[in-house]
Amino acid sequence: MKTVRLTAAQAMVRYLANQMTEEGVPFIAGIWAIFGHGNVAGIGEALAAAGDDFPTYRGQNEQSMAHAAIAYAKQLCRRRAMAVTSSIGPGAANMVTAAALAHVNRLPVLFIPGDVFANRGPDPVLQQIEDFGDGIATVNDCFRPVSRYFDRISRPEHLLTALPRAMRVMTDPADCGPVTLAFCQDVQAEAYDYPESFFERKVWHWRRPRPDDAELQRAVNAIRQARHPVIVAGGGVHYSGATEALKRFSQTHRIPVVESQAGKSALPWDHDCNFGPVGVTGATSANAVCEMADLVIGVGTRFQDFTTGSWALFKNPQRRLLSLNVQPYDSMKHEAIPLVCDARVGLELIGAALGDHRFEAPDQGLKKDWFARADAVCAAPEGGNLLPTDMQVIGAVQRASRDNTVVMCAAGTMPGELHQLWKAGRPLSYHMEYGFSCMGYEVAGGLGIKLAEPERDVVVMVGDGSYMMMNSELATAVAMGVKITLVITDNRGYGCINRLQMATGGAEFNNLYKHTRHTHPMGIDFVAHAGAMGADARKVSTIAELETALAAARDASVPTVVVIDTDPYPTPDAGGYWWDVAVPEVSDRAEVKEARARYEAALKERR
Repeated sequence: MKTVRLTAAQAMVRYLANQMTEEGVPFIAGIWAIFGHGNVAGIGEALAAAGDDFPTYRGQNEQSMAHAAIAYAKQLCRRRAMAVTSSIGPGAANMVTAAALAHVNRLPVLFIPGDVFANRGPDPVLQQIEDFGDGIATVNDCFRPVSRYFDRISRPEHLLTALPRAMRVMTDPADCGPVTLAFCQDVQAEAYDYPESFFERKVWHWRRPRPDDAELQRAVNAIRQARHPVIVAGGGVHYSGATEALKRFSQTHRIPVVESQAGKSALPWDHDCNFGPVGVTGATSANAVCEMADLVIGVGTRFQDFTTGSWALFKNPQRRLLSLNVQPYDSMKHEAIPLVCDARVGLELIGAALGDHRFEAPDQGLKKDWFARADAVCAAPEGGNLLPTDMQVIGAVQRASRDNTVVMCAAGTMPGELHQLWKAGRPLSYHMEYGFSCMGYEVAGGLGIKLAEPERDVVVMVGDGSYMMMNSELATAVAMGVKITLVITDNRGYGCINRLQMATGGAEFNNLYKHTRHTHPMGIDFVAHAGAMGADARKVSTIAELETALAAARDASVPTVVVIDTDPYPTPDAGGYWWDVAVPEVSDRAEVKEARARYEAALKERR
């Protein structure tokens, strides 16, 4: 057996650079790195030597550069991924939030945090967290519950088993998610005689599991017995590349489709079978067909509470669930009839078994009424206005968008209103991280999307609260020449949670800046801040000025930031659904008591 002598870090980099997709490109497209004493000598030297064979990108914060890596994988439907490395201590701990985000959304990313010395010679090393009762625990153990696969590399030869396992998880449609390889810093620099065969190019094929015959027959029978089925399209439709299959299936059998946050854009917004967004942030059209449905067919969805109206949405007493999902864990939720398989394969097989079986065409008037109301709230105000609503901002961005536009967001007010109001014309033109709803994902996520699809026009919708949480990768986008457009809606605080606080009877408290204990008024100059990082930044006062600025952004050579003040209180007067947010049973506030009574009444509607 021929061998080659490499350090463990060199071996890891060489192996990862040779793991290929079916399209002939590396599955791991590169690595984001912030170096510290725990990874600069071993991993840093190996990455420098690899050069363009395994590109290294420098971020500003470990969490945000991981967000960029995750957004990259999401936009490419998990067909490629990126790695992220940090030092030990705070650098590693910073990435745990991003790992949780990837875990919730079933997205591949490879975390490689530095770790303590395996030989324990300098124990305790700088930044080491010592567990008084556990000699092998480190901060990296925080990754265990938020990783699909976790391993600690404490000997060079551990890579021979750990790396193939890591690749298996990241390319498995059922188990896909974040992988953590905690890499002891002394081991990174240790040499070992690795088999040359370990570094041969390997092509990873994306598995498409077929369903069990008995499960398939039960699913077909359930659909045939239904009178008013509805399809809930989740993120798995995109990950499976099943958008065309879903279109054919829904058209052939005349089954209405509603979309979760992750599933939005599975069908064009104006397709006859697309009845719009579902659930808490849903359309009246979508929620109406769900209330009536006697069979709810989930395709690639986790049935999150926002999708199901905290399980109060599906009101038909005869309602049953059929869950088509590649992951058995998801397929069995809430006593659903399981169909464990790839989404595209499952839809094609069910369609073939159903033949020409068709249902009564859904009432298109529901869609017409919904979009008339949605268009009204998104319309540009007549004569201008001094303090626009978020809905009007969305309308402006929609009018300025093109066929290649991707709109993205993650947390705050915008996700709900984009889900309700944005008209997605093609698959993957809507990128929303709402599984973890992580404030701070937006700017870094926009960078990751643009790296994944450079030809797309990426528009990042972000509130002032999320921007303040994490904005530093805007400087990275400038440095890398990655052109994205940020629309910052400044409502001077956390407007979304302030409205929820009011809806549950609470006093306005600690959300908008004017309701905090701050002794000086907050007046952040976001234009100056973004401009200091090299962006082309400007503030606009009206919707008309916003549309002009968005048009100008198309010709900009650097990232563009457009800031607009918005009213923190208005929301769409139509759509939406109940969401289970527990209201205190005891309070001196009459408003809380009233909200509690409404809450208890709503609980009775949950099934």
